[in-house]
Amino acid sequence: MHTWHWRNDEGLPYLTCSLLELWHHGFFTQQFWPRSPQELTKVLQPEALVYRLQQVHGNTVLTPQEVDSKLNTSENELALADGLISEQPLQALWVASADCTPVLIGDVKTGQVAAVHAGWRGTAAKIVPQAIARLQAQGSKLDDLRIAMGPAIAGEVYQVSVEVAAEIGSTITPDEDPQTIVAALHDLPNSPMLADSQPGKVRLDVRRVNALQIDMLGISAEQVAIAPYCTFQTPEHFFSYRREREKKVQWSGIVSIA
Repeated sequence: MHTWHWRNDEGLPYLTCSLLELWHHGFFTQQFWPRSPQELTKVLQPEALVYRLQQVHGNTVLTPQEVDSKLNTSENELALADGLISEQPLQALWVASADCTPVLIGDVKTGQVAAVHAGWRGTAAKIVPQAIARLQAQGSKLDDLRIAMGPAIAGEVYQVSVEVAAEIGSTITPDEDPQTIVAALHDLPNSPMLADSQPGKVRLDVRRVNALQIDMLGISAEQVAIAPYCTFQTPEHFFSYRREREKKVQWSGIVSIA
């Protein structure tokens, strides 16, 4: 099993995963709020160049070069996207989350990395397979990838409508009919879906759906780790938008290696 370790910086806790031990990385807690990725990169690898995005719940994945070119041409301070993949060593990639899934990916052969923000909309649009496809286009092989999903809202407390569940579930079980999709998801072993007492609602484990999408690409379960923490149920460490309705986030980052 992959192990998750609490580290600390000046007494403040952050989480790392043994699967990503080759890379400086961290899933940071609310204790670091409101520090920026620039400041947090100093904790991981002070020499690294820092990249972050204005996240928009889509499935766009950019390289640092694309981020830089977008900055030169737009009034917007940050590029609009939800995923980053590195091209060079010493690029620190960051995503923010407050219930959505932060996904950090590393390639053991090339040293390149990806950071992805997978909310329910991004998951419905298959952002993690999109990031993996971009890594493959840069020469990554699926067997060489290591994927860690950080703290996010757990299925047992994440109530969504049947329509939302079907939109996400159609990435696993393609069908036109929401009820058919939901029924098929229910029948899966270790199902990402749980019943809800409210009519028209279900509980959905978005990280598990991402794991199923990754599995469908032919990536083995040993290459994937899911943090045993729920943002909603761990208020001592993590912000949860569902719990607090505040616009606060925790950052997750990873630094590419040569």
